[in-house]
Amino acid sequence: MERLSSLDAVFLAIENRVSPMNIGSVSIFEGPAPSLQSTRAFVEAKIQLVPRCRQRVREALWNAARQVWIDDVNFNLDDHLHHASLPPEQHLALEQLVERVMAQPLDRSRALWEMWVVDGLAHDRWAIVSKVHHCMVDGIAGTDLLAAMMDRAASVEVPPSDGWIPDPEPSPIKIARFATAAAVGSAWILARRVVRMVFHFRSTWTRLHDFVAGAKGLWFQPSRRDSRLTGPIGPHRRWEHTCISLGDVATIRDCLGGTVNDVVLTAISRGFRELVNSRGESIDERTIMALVPVSIRAPDEHGHLDNRVAVTHALLPLGINDPLEAYAAIRKHLDDVKRSHEANASNVLLHVGDFTPQGVAAAVARAVVRGQRNLETIVTNVRGPQSPLYLCGSRMLEAYPFVPIAGRIRIAIALWSYCGTLYFGITGDRDAASDLAPLVLGINRGFESLLNAAGAAAN
Repeated sequence: MERLSSLDAVFLAIENRVSPMNIGSVSIFEGPAPSLQSTRAFVEAKIQLVPRCRQRVREALWNAARQVWIDDVNFNLDDHLHHASLPPEQHLALEQLVERVMAQPLDRSRALWEMWVVDGLAHDRWAIVSKVHHCMVDGIAGTDLLAAMMDRAASVEVPPSDGWIPDPEPSPIKIARFATAAAVGSAWILARRVVRMVFHFRSTWTRLHDFVAGAKGLWFQPSRRDSRLTGPIGPHRRWEHTCISLGDVATIRDCLGGTVNDVVLTAISRGFRELVNSRGESIDERTIMALVPVSIRAPDEHGHLDNRVAVTHALLPLGINDPLEAYAAIRKHLDDVKRSHEANASNVLLHVGDFTPQGVAAAVARAVVRGQRNLETIVTNVRGPQSPLYLCGSRMLEAYPFVPIAGRIRIAIALWSYCGTLYFGITGDRDAASDLAPLVLGINRGFESLLNAAGAAAN
C-alpha cells in the first residue's frame, strides 16, 4: 500500500457529478492507424513500467483516514483501452469526442485512467485521447507518464510481459493499521517541526511574515462574484485548441525581455479581452484573476506519479490595447508576485491535510472550492519533450492538453510544449462558456501583435 499525498486526496475530495477531475491530452499521430490489437499489445508492454497504472484507490473505513493505492486485483486492460472511429467529413468530430469522453467520471473501483484510439482523422492521421484522474498526476507527472508509455524511436523492441500478479486486496484491519502508522508518522513530523520553530524563533518569525504576505496576495483578492467568467457550472464541456511556434515565443522574449510565462499570459490577456468584449461587457479598468500552478517538483522527483505543485495568481489587464504596454504591465506584476512568497504560502495551505483528519481536510477543500469568489480562470503551463515520441512506430505530430474545471471557474487553459510548438487546450462549461472562439482568436492575435511589436523594437 501507498498513501495518497494530501494534495492528491484534494482532487478526489472536490470531484462531483458535474466536475470530474480528469486531465489528459489529445495526441495526433501520422498514419496509417495501427490495429486495436497492435495498440493493445504495445500498451500492455508499457504499463508494466508504470505500476500505478495497475493500481486503484481504496477508501478507508468511514473516510477516517486518507486513501491508499492498492493493486487492482480485477485489472483488465480492456476496461481502459477503447476505440472510436470519427464520422467522415464531420467538422469538429474529434473535439466533440473529447468533450464527451472527458466529461465522464472515471470508475473509482478501477485503475484511474483510460486511453481511446481514434481513427478517421483527415490526412490519414489518427489520435490517442488520454484520460487520467488528477489525483494520480499533475502536469509534469502526466508528461512523465506519457513519455513512459511511448518510445523515443520509431522502431523499438517491445519488452516481454512481466507476468504481473497483483497483491491480494488488504483487509480493513490492515488498512486501519497502515493508516494509524501513517498518522503517527505525520504527528511525529509535525512535532519535530514545532520544536524547530520554537528553537529558531527569528527565522520562524520571518517565515511567518512571508507566509502571511503571500497568503494575503493570493487568497484575499477582491471578490469578482459579478464576473460572467465564474458561476455555477454544468456537467457538459466545450473544448478548443490552438498552437503557436516556440521559436516565435523565444523571439518575443529575447527582444522584449522577461520570461515565456510573461509572453503567454500577455497573449491570453488579449484573448480574454476579445472574449469579454464580444459579450458586450466593459473592458476598461478590467482585470482577470488567473490561478497559475507552479511546479515544486525537484529534478530527482521526475517519474513519481503524484501532485507536487504550489499556486500563484496573475492579474490580466483587459483595458490595455497596446501589446508592449500590456506586456510591460504583466511582466512587472509577475515580478511582484514572485517576490511576494505566494508559492511558499500556497504550498503550506495545500498540504495542511498532512496534519488534519481526512474527513476534515476533505470538507475544507470542498468548502474552499465552492466558496471562492475571486478566481476567474486557471492557466497552467507544462514543458514537454522537445524530441519526437512514437507509439506503435507512428510519430506523434501534435499534442493538445486537457484540463478540468471545478467550483465556479468556467474556463481553464492548459499549455504543453512539444518539438518546438506550444499547444493550447481550452476547457469551458458548455452552457455558460460555449463561445470560446473569440478567446482562441484573441490568443492567436495576441501572439501575432507581440511578435510584430518585438520585430519593430528589434529594428
